[in-house]
Amino acid sequence: MPSSPDRASARRLLGVLFFCSLTLCLWLGQLPARMGQVNLSSTATAQTVEANQLVQQGVERYQAGDFRGAIEFWQTALADYEKAGNRAHAAVVLGNLANAYQDLGQVDRAIGSWEQGIAQARQLGNRQALGRMLTEAAQSYSSLGQYRQVITLLCGEAKVAPQCEPDSALVIARTQADRLGEVAALGSLGEAHRLRGEYDPAIAYLTVSFELATQLGNSDYQAAAANGLGNAQVGLANLNYRRANSASQQGSRRRAQTFSQRALDYDRQAVQHFQASLDHARRQNNLHDEVQVLINLIPPADRTGQAQLANQARQSALGLLARLPDSRTKVYAVINLVNLLQPVSLTHVSFAGTQCLQPQAQGKAVELLQQAVAMAQKIQDSRAQSFALGQLGHLYECRGEYDPAMTLTRQAQVLADQNLLAKDSLYLWEWQAGRIFQAQEKDADALSAYEQAIAALESIRGDILSAGRDLQFDFRDTVEPVYRGLAELRLQRVAATAPESAARERDLGSVLSTIDALKLAELQNYFGNDCVLTALGPQRVDLAGRGSATAVFSSILFEQRTAILLSLPNGDKKYRWIEIGRSQFTQQINEFRRELERGRIDLVYNPQRARALYDQLIRPFDQDLQQAKISTLVFIQDGILRSIPISALHDGEQFLIQKYAVATTPSLTLTDLKALDRQELRVLAMGLTQAATVEGQQFPALDNVSLEISGIKAQIPSSKQLLDGEFTRARLQQELSQNAYAILHIATHGEFGNDPKDTFLVTGDNRKLTITDLEAMLRSVGRGAGPVELLTLTACQTAVGDDRASLGLAGVAVQAGVKSALASLWSIDDASTARLVNQFYAGLRDPNLSKAEALQAAQQALIAKGGRYAHPLYWAPLILVGNWL
Repeated sequence: MPSSPDRASARRLLGVLFFCSLTLCLWLGQLPARMGQVNLSSTATAQTVEANQLVQQGVERYQAGDFRGAIEFWQTALADYEKAGNRAHAAVVLGNLANAYQDLGQVDRAIGSWEQGIAQARQLGNRQALGRMLTEAAQSYSSLGQYRQVITLLCGEAKVAPQCEPDSALVIARTQADRLGEVAALGSLGEAHRLRGEYDPAIAYLTVSFELATQLGNSDYQAAAANGLGNAQVGLANLNYRRANSASQQGSRRRAQTFSQRALDYDRQAVQHFQASLDHARRQNNLHDEVQVLINLIPPADRTGQAQLANQARQSALGLLARLPDSRTKVYAVINLVNLLQPVSLTHVSFAGTQCLQPQAQGKAVELLQQAVAMAQKIQDSRAQSFALGQLGHLYECRGEYDPAMTLTRQAQVLADQNLLAKDSLYLWEWQAGRIFQAQEKDADALSAYEQAIAALESIRGDILSAGRDLQFDFRDTVEPVYRGLAELRLQRVAATAPESAARERDLGSVLSTIDALKLAELQNYFGNDCVLTALGPQRVDLAGRGSATAVFSSILFEQRTAILLSLPNGDKKYRWIEIGRSQFTQQINEFRRELERGRIDLVYNPQRARALYDQLIRPFDQDLQQAKISTLVFIQDGILRSIPISALHDGEQFLIQKYAVATTPSLTLTDLKALDRQELRVLAMGLTQAATVEGQQFPALDNVSLEISGIKAQIPSSKQLLDGEFTRARLQQELSQNAYAILHIATHGEFGNDPKDTFLVTGDNRKLTITDLEAMLRSVGRGAGPVELLTLTACQTAVGDDRASLGLAGVAVQAGVKSALASLWSIDDASTARLVNQFYAGLRDPNLSKAEALQAAQQALIAKGGRYAHPLYWAPLILVGNWL
């Protein structure tokens, strides 16, 4: 199904407002209830009486859907009130203007009006009006995807209702006993958290809002809260469908079934909430709300096998849309419905804007989209028109009718480029043009279109990629393919360019820049924040070109083949293709890792699979590496390649780690390449030796952690250790705030999941410490003492086949705010880990060894010792991420 189809404001950031929802303005009711009207009896002069009449005329225009006409009346009335010094009435009109601007998509002007109204309310001391205006202003910010600002206006920086700040909308409503205002603020606050993918607080706020609305007997508010709860349940359903898909890829049928069942349960709850919302909307004869809820109802009804209910919702929505006045919300609702004309499947949890409708649904889709285009033209909404034209162009693209597809796409581009608030959609239409050119084999035009798409995307990247954690998987459908498409087109041009030419080198450099930009975008999207941007320099740094003995391998996976690029210290760049489809290559990589992990059973290691991968990834460049006298290899891996230890590849005679020191980094842009200061090495070593149970999940005892921690203390005597009960979040924060540690070593169970919320460490008090929590802690207490140079995580694991989980591992150093991380791909509770770690720290004290070389020496020592520990199961899972010096 579409990914959370109700998320209109979040979709705005992604440029895919094809699935509009019940808008947040519902929290203050529908017209005429929310439209401020002045009290005629309170006026004293002929001028203000005339202004009052203008206000009323504006309300009538607004109710008829003539928003521009309403604005003309209200602007005149506002000028009269201001001239007469009637600030109270002026504040009312400013609120009306803001609502009208919002409905026209002029969000910047809406916010400006709210800010003026808020200032008027403060001057008048009208706290109730102030609270309500803050809530309305929050809704405008939400339409821009600025959810942090929304939460700040509604609750304050504390973000938790009992601790909301005194001047926040929620506290003002409560202190003024404004029950309607409280319902509105709670509902909007719940929506903001939902759109950030924070479902627990979202459901809590929305539930209280619904209960208060029920006490007040207000069906509009009940409908809005019930709809919000349904949307939150759909979000949880989508999250669990994705987890089920990930578990299925890993071959874990039982976990896949568990997640699928959980997802279906959430969908069923969503259906119940939507049906409750419908009952309340119909009771009030609120057609606008009814249409939006019907559209939201379709996907969960389809996925839970309630086909009749879903079809009834489709037909009812189509019928009701014809009765609604023209508006931008109606345009988006039509576009939304177009993408739901065919049944939604259990696996359909991502963006439908780039998917193709079945032939039997395309005729109706063309009819509806043409109506949407005409409607957007009529109301002069260039943003809505851009989306309608672009979606219509995509439909023709799906039908292979490329000339009309391109004409419509170009029209969508022009409208998006003219409207500053439609810039977020521009990259979609540039990308669509690129796909159409590719289909027509116009590669030069396609390349230009993709470059323009990336340029448009980069200008809004910060907002899009951190828009909300609930949007992460849309990234794979709406952002990631643009980077991959551009890289593939550039590589195709390289193939047609003469070897050793300057143009060839430039194109290969451009490919590497595109790959690096993709890696940065992936990390920012995965972690759902902009922390990774803090490490960005003004330009990309070519770390391989510093005259060192380091070579950088970059990989990028396409559907039909994989590209491997090599950057040498002298600036030369080489590339090779692995001519295997993505699914087959993924299977090969997963089999390699599973064979490594089978070392617990198969004591004798067969390097056949390791050699096959070496032949594909490394051997084509053997001569180049030898000629350049390379000693260290740094890998910027893509997708599933992040989940395997490259050091365990085998050339037929020895492992890769026996030839080269090996490190990985998620992005060259994010690597702070400074050598470790060995003068004052100090380790804060923490570990868990006992069995633990966290949120019902059981973790066995780690018998060798004591040996591991004591070994660190022996190597670096100034270190401090915290074991079991002493290893808590509070104690960790205390230590970091009071002492400077160059190295943070954590030996405990940990998991890297396909969502940051599933990426955590187990502390000694049976609690989870997420990587995001750790990052916040390190950044808040470590500024004065200097950054942590190295974060070591042993006994952690990522699942086989889960490339998104391995993305979390790849970015752990960046997210935690440290220069390097030493982390394990799978958990080994064995004395081998203690030996390996102790040998690593011994090497780390040697100023002649880099971090990568210290790890190499430790791994080589285990191999040389022979016996069971020579098996890569025991030494390969520890990988170095980030700065390798």
